Amino acid sequence: MTAKTPSESRTIMTDLVLPSETNPLNNLFGGELLARMDRAASIAARRHSRRIVVTASVNHVAFNKAIPLGAVVTVEAAVSRAFKTSMEIYIDVWIEDRESGSRSKANEAIYTFVAVDEMGTPVRIPSLEPETSLEKERYAAALRRKQLSLVLAGKMKPTEATELKAIFLEN
Repeated sequence: MTAKTPSESRTIMTDLVLPSETNPLNNLFGGELLARMDRAASIAARRHSRRIVVTASVNHVAFNKAIPLGAVVTVEAAVSRAFKTSMEIYIDVWIEDRESGSRSKANEAIYTFVAVDEMGTPVRIPSLEPETSLEKERYAAALRRKQLSLVLAGKMKPTEATELKAIFLEN
């Protein structure tokens, strides 16, 4: 299988916040944003694997800035690391200032997807070759996040988490 780059999976979805999608403070419902992020991440995972993909976990979500009614919201998703059958998708959420048109980062998230066949059995996916410094940073951090998740779930012994040991233990 030929390795792919994050740019090959990049997915950009832009939409408007409508009244039916807001809470009593006239800000986008968190659940609505989660759904938008899941759709963008799903497309990115499918572009990378060219397989059916399922959401395995929502590893991190940061609601840093409220997204008001009428705002233009852009969700950008790309594979940050590919493992054997799973892939981490990093998502950035931007809002556009109505008057100036300038963009500011509102939120971010990290999802994990698994590629499966028609029976739901996990299948191998291409590896990922990051190109930019940000892609390389996210690629390296993805292994630490995966190891931490496995340790917390009891699926990996802390002594086997090589990336975590490198952070917390002196050589």
